[in-house]
Amino acid sequence: MSWENRSIDGQKISYPLGRDAVGYIMYSQDGYMSVTIMRPNRAKFAAGDLLGGSIEEKAQAAETYVSYCGRYEFRGDTVIHHVELSSFPNWVGVDQERLVKLKGNRLTLSTRPILLGGIEQTAHLNWERV
Repeated sequence: MSWENRSIDGQKISYPLGRDAVGYIMYSQDGYMSVTIMRPNRAKFAAGDLLGGSIEEKAQAAETYVSYCGRYEFRGDTVIHHVELSSFPNWVGVDQERLVKLKGNRLTLSTRPILLGGIEQTAHLNWERV
């Protein structure tokens, strides 16, 4: 439903992939998870070559898409994502903790303060069951 980043004081809110970002998060019963989020209507590459594209096209594609997956485990009101694959290379092999709030068909995953765009912020991702 949304991805918003909030300043530590909660006064400033930004939407890194736009207010209309789209994505999926999945948790399997055998302990694996996957998340992918993107800005809708991303620019297409001039050529239809999956492994091609100009430096600018590749940079724009990377800036408008986030994805990672791996094993997960719940610990009270948190979930730990044990990242195995990620569009952000620094997260590979790193645990990502998320604070969990579940209400009906809605799930909110939030971070403790982390560096986002050069600023300490908290991220809040709101999901709805499909």
